[in-house]
Amino acid sequence: MKSKCKYIFVTGGVLSGVGKGITAASIGAIIKAKGYHVTMQKCDPYLNVDAGLLNPVEHGECYVTHDGVETDLDLGHYERFLDFETSKYSITLSGSIYKELIERERAGGFHGKTVQLVPHFTNLVMEKIEKASENSDVHIVEIGGTVGDYEGLPFIEAIRLFANKVGRRNCLYVSVVYVPFINTSKELKTKPAQNALKDLRGFGIIPDIVCVRTEKPCQKSICEKIAAFSGISGDAVLNLPDIDSVYDVPFNVLKSGVLEIVNDFIGDESEPDMTEWKKFSEKRAKKHAKKVNVGLIAKYVGNEDTYMCVTESLKAAAAWNDTGVNIEWIDAEGLANMSEKDRKKTLDALDGIVVPGGFGARGTDGKILAATYALENDKPYLGLCLGMQVACIAAARIGGVKNANSEEFGASAEDKNNVIYIMPDQKGKESTGGTMRLGDYTAKLVKGSKVEGIYKEYGWGEKTKDGYEVVERHRHRYEVNQEFLSAIEKGGVKVSGLSPDGKLVEFVEVPENKFFVATQAHPEFKSRPLNPHPLFMEFIKTIK
Repeated sequence: MKSKCKYIFVTGGVLSGVGKGITAASIGAIIKAKGYHVTMQKCDPYLNVDAGLLNPVEHGECYVTHDGVETDLDLGHYERFLDFETSKYSITLSGSIYKELIERERAGGFHGKTVQLVPHFTNLVMEKIEKASENSDVHIVEIGGTVGDYEGLPFIEAIRLFANKVGRRNCLYVSVVYVPFINTSKELKTKPAQNALKDLRGFGIIPDIVCVRTEKPCQKSICEKIAAFSGISGDAVLNLPDIDSVYDVPFNVLKSGVLEIVNDFIGDESEPDMTEWKKFSEKRAKKHAKKVNVGLIAKYVGNEDTYMCVTESLKAAAAWNDTGVNIEWIDAEGLANMSEKDRKKTLDALDGIVVPGGFGARGTDGKILAATYALENDKPYLGLCLGMQVACIAAARIGGVKNANSEEFGASAEDKNNVIYIMPDQKGKESTGGTMRLGDYTAKLVKGSKVEGIYKEYGWGEKTKDGYEVVERHRHRYEVNQEFLSAIEKGGVKVSGLSPDGKLVEFVEVPENKFFVATQAHPEFKSRPLNPHPLFMEFIKTIK
C-alpha cells in the first residue's frame, strides 16, 4: 500500500522521562516550519482507559483535548510546539484498546474467533494510527514507556507491522536513549543505550535515528561507539544534551544533524522557517533587571509537572511582555495554617496570585483565603477553574453568606450555603472518570466587561448576533449556584460570562480592581509559546 502520509515513530530506551515527547514535538515543529501539516499521537502502555484518574503528583497534569478526552501531559507539549488541536484520536492507551476489543468480542464482532494480541490488538492500534493521521502530511507517534516493557510490546509490534502496511519508505523510526554519567569513574556509560537498541532490534525494528540524551554535550566517540555496537549508521546517532529551555530543543535538534535525515525521508531539502521560534527563544533568554513574582497557590506541590500548562503559559506571557517571571509555589494547606500576620506577609510579597484547578477539599481553605486577600487588597488575581469557584465563595462570604461553601468540599447537598454545587446530571458520578464537563464549551461574554475587552484586544473569540463569544476547554463537575449571585456581587465579584443558555457561570471579574479575573475553564490548555492566551498576557502586563 502506498501512503500519502509519512509516519515517524519515536520509542525510548531503558529509562522513561528522558524527553521522548519533547524530542518528537521538536522534530514535528521543524517539519511544520517547512510548510507541512504535522500531527502527533501518544500510544501509552498504561492499562488505564484515560488519564483522568491518574495521580497528578505521580504523573503530572491531566491534559484535556478540545473534544473532551483526559490525556497525558505530553499532548500539551504537542499542542504547544505545533499549535494544533489534539483530539480523542491523539491518545491511545492500552486500557482503551482492551476495553474496545472486549466490547467488540462481547457483541459478537469477531464471529467466534479467538481474540489475541496479534493480530487483533495490533490491528486496532494500526487503525487508531491511521485515523489520527487523516489529512496529515506527516504524523508522529510517540510510544510511551521503555523498550522491553511487557505491556508495551504489542505497540512495538504494531508499529513494526505498520511499515508493512504503508511501506517502509513511509516510516521513520527514532529511538531516544540515555547515556548516564557515572561520577565515581568520571565517564559516560553507553551500555544501557546499547542494550535498549539491542532489544529494539530483537523486536524487528532498526531505528533510522538514535538520539543520545546526555546531561552535557558528549564527545563524538560516544555516538560512534553506540553506532558500532548497535549496527546503526554513525551519521544517524546524534547527541541531544540537556539545555535550559525545552523551547530551544528544536534548535538543538537542528544542530544535531536530524534535518538532513528528515529531508531525505520527506524528499524536501528546503530550510525550515524558524523565525518566530528564534524571536521567542531570544525573549525567553533575555536577562531582565526585574522579575514579576507570581504566587501559584497549589494543592499538588510534589511535582512541578502538576501545573505544567499554567507555568508554561505564565512564562510565555512574561517573555512576550518583555519581563522575567519568578513562579513561587505556595502550598495551599500551609497558607491556611499560617498565622494571619505570616499569611499577609507571604501574599504581600507577591505581584500577583494565580489559583489553578484542583479536586477535593484539601487545600481549599488556603485558596479561599488567597482569593479573599486579593479581593480586599486589590492584588492582581487570575483564577482557573477551582480558582473561580473559591473566588465566588470568598465574595459570597464578604457579601453576607458567612458560611458560604462548596458541595465538593464536604458540605451536605442540603446545605443552604452551597455557593458551589453539583449539577443534577452529575450526581452519583463524583468518583468516576470521563463524566465531567470536558472539552470545548462556548461562553457568551457580558458586553462592556473587562473580560470581553481583553479577548477583543488580542483577537480571540468571535462577534455574533448575540454578542461576543469565546470557546474554552473545561474539566470540572461543580458549578456556581446562581441563587447566590446577589451575595457574590455584593462581595465585589461580578459575572462577566455565561453559557449561551445562561445557566452556567463561565467568567467573573472585579471591575474596580487592577486585575481580578477568573474563569470556570482552563485557558492554559489553549495557550501557546508563540501565541499566549489573552488572560495570561493581560495578567502579566498588569503586574510587570
